[in-house]
Amino acid sequence: MNTGSPNLDALLLKLTNKKEREILEQYADLYAILKATEKLERAYVRDAIGAKEYEPTCEKLIGQFRTLWDTVRSSVPDVEQFMATYNMQCPMAAKRLIHSGMPATIEHNVRPRPDQSGSAAVAVAETVQHFITAMDSLKLNMVAVDQIYPLLSDLVQAMMKVTTLPPDMAGKKAVRGWMSKLHGMPASYELKEDEVRQLLFDLESAYNETMRALQSA
Repeated sequence: MNTGSPNLDALLLKLTNKKEREILEQYADLYAILKATEKLERAYVRDAIGAKEYEPTCEKLIGQFRTLWDTVRSSVPDVEQFMATYNMQCPMAAKRLIHSGMPATIEHNVRPRPDQSGSAAVAVAETVQHFITAMDSLKLNMVAVDQIYPLLSDLVQAMMKVTTLPPDMAGKKAVRGWMSKLHGMPASYELKEDEVRQLLFDLESAYNETMRALQSA
């Protein structure tokens, strides 16, 4: 086999088994996700794509990144080092995928307004239900990252549909903060007792704050 590149030929000669080829393919997928996210973030910042189109695309890329990183974490423990190794200039992708773990629309509370035909009462009911589900799950010892993260993601998205809630509400910030924290952990990691206790406290505080805001609206 001759690719015309001595370095590439040397690399390919080392791929003597299926496992090594799979690892290289995973690296290529990780590279592609980082590049795609960088392009998406730049397009959003330049207003070349609207929030309505940006958010689901970004959520899809974040989900793909989380799934892939859980697979390659043993060989790529530091994604930013991976980016440096391959000379990837993707600072916006690094922030979104590695540090934030949520679309900019959610992180900065500028999510596109829901369809006006949607019921405000339904949005409130969904928010209350997601609060209860998250807190009950923790009390039932569902403390692994891959169990908690989706519940918090659903909760944040439900809260943002309730337009009467203050955009700078402390409860929103607290839940988003936990999402970012969990995003950087392996899916199988289980929260320690003090972490569970703090998360429960933050969720209960956010729930009470939400109820007060709704009553005064």
